[in-house]
Amino acid sequence: MSTSAKMMRAFLVRQFGGIDQMKLERVPVPTVGDKQVLIKVYSSGVNPVDTYVRSGQYKVLPDLPYIPGKDAAGVVHSVGASVTKFKRGDRVFSSQTNRMGTLAEYACVDEPNVFPLARSLSFYEGAAIGIPYFTAYRALIHKALAKGGERVLIHGASGAVGIAATQIAKKLGLYVVGTAGSKEGIELVLRTGADEVVNHRDPKYIDKLSVGEKFDIILEMLSNVNLGHDLNLMNSGARTIVIGCRGPVNIHPRDLMTTEGSIIGCALYAASHDEIQETGSALVRGIREGWVRPAIDMVYGFELAREAHSAVVQTRGSKGKHVIEVQKEP
Repeated sequence: MSTSAKMMRAFLVRQFGGIDQMKLERVPVPTVGDKQVLIKVYSSGVNPVDTYVRSGQYKVLPDLPYIPGKDAAGVVHSVGASVTKFKRGDRVFSSQTNRMGTLAEYACVDEPNVFPLARSLSFYEGAAIGIPYFTAYRALIHKALAKGGERVLIHGASGAVGIAATQIAKKLGLYVVGTAGSKEGIELVLRTGADEVVNHRDPKYIDKLSVGEKFDIILEMLSNVNLGHDLNLMNSGARTIVIGCRGPVNIHPRDLMTTEGSIIGCALYAASHDEIQETGSALVRGIREGWVRPAIDMVYGFELAREAHSAVVQTRGSKGKHVIEVQKEP
């Protein structure tokens, strides 16, 4: 981050650890690079991965100090000399920022990770697109190679990634069965377009899923809890995509041999430039067509960013995305 005369408010992490390591400070506004876009951030999205990075429990860690946050929505403040797609004043959303992230009044983002935000979506909704929708698209399209007519089980379908996956799957013509952990979450998933929803807090919910037809694709948000069960819910040649995990798991490989199914990992940071651009283009079309519609669970004031980090991994019964209002839209 280059020195600038202008200062901004930002949360800075100088040491990996708990939420107390996130401190609100005044730091220089970053100077835009040649192929970068400087965004005036109105909303910053909060994802579980943000908490894993902050605590130092993630494979890819930024150099310290760093500003947390990967997703943002706002307006273009300035652009680098080689930027061709954006100009000052454009409404945009972003994903996959560098170490100087989006939990700040301004964020510098490489041009390929910035996308136009139509006025049909609010800045809150724009900040809910990045990680959730790019992850869901990668899981279904790049990893599962989903095609119309297949059956997909989406664990945690009421969370931000689950909502995104449900919308993408229905656009592709899949039959969607989701799980959620609250009455409100179940209603949200049904409104989003799922064909069936099961309460995963019901002790017999696995039995209920086992009664009917099995699945061609399973999107697994909590593989340390569910993966063993997933192997018995798979059709022949099915694919279980591991999106989230919070610990080790024991499975019986014979269950996988029976179906000749696959367990495939999904990590957004491994996506290529072309995959990111393909995903972004598809989502921008989806916004224009009206089927990309993020669900917002909670909006926090900027000073409450630490509480948002805590809630995103501790709240039971998710109902969409947690978003931080960095500054108010004029």
